[in-house]
Amino acid sequence: MTNTHMHHHLKGLYAITDPELLTEDKLISSVEQALIGGASIIQYRDKKATEVELIRRAKSLVSCCKAHQRPLIINDRVDICKRVNANGVHLGQEDNAIKSARDLLGGTAIIGATCHNSVSLAEHALADGASYIAFGRFFNSHSKQHAPPADLSIFKAAERKVPLPKVAIGGINLDNGQSVLDHGADMIAVIHALFASGGFSSNDIAKKAAAFQKLFNH
Repeated sequence: MTNTHMHHHLKGLYAITDPELLTEDKLISSVEQALIGGASIIQYRDKKATEVELIRRAKSLVSCCKAHQRPLIINDRVDICKRVNANGVHLGQEDNAIKSARDLLGGTAIIGATCHNSVSLAEHALADGASYIAFGRFFNSHSKQHAPPADLSIFKAAERKVPLPKVAIGGINLDNGQSVLDHGADMIAVIHALFASGGFSSNDIAKKAAAFQKLFNH
């Protein structure tokens, strides 16, 4: 897939995996359901897996996303992204992380940057070659409990200075998702509101993904 084709996908539901919610036996089927429901982009995020597990799962996810012509992003691990030929990485605020990822992965890779609640971090990310920026957390969040709170006004503040697609993350669900989009987010990143469920039925995930994706056509 070409770069431009891939970057067309940088709008819509951004689904992020969580090892607490998706054990290995559920990982691929759950991601597949999210894609069937219309998720635009998948991020594989797992801080607990061993190297061998990460590579095995990432390879399976690459095949799954390719089949649906959607990009797979690997959280933090540039080496694994390159090894399994994923579409890109999502990086935190380490020195020179974006520049070195761009050097290693090339011009067509999708590289995302966590910018918390800071327009200046977003400007640095743009200068370093990021493909998109992520702000948040905006609401109380299961998986981002310790992230500093952010204000939805940051999207308007960043709009003129940082002409990149913008992701909102942190406690976003179907009740508050529309307000996030109204403030100017291009993508909403969802973990819990998509993949957590009591009586686990995988087609619930497809239905929830479709409901999120519908917000973008509003």
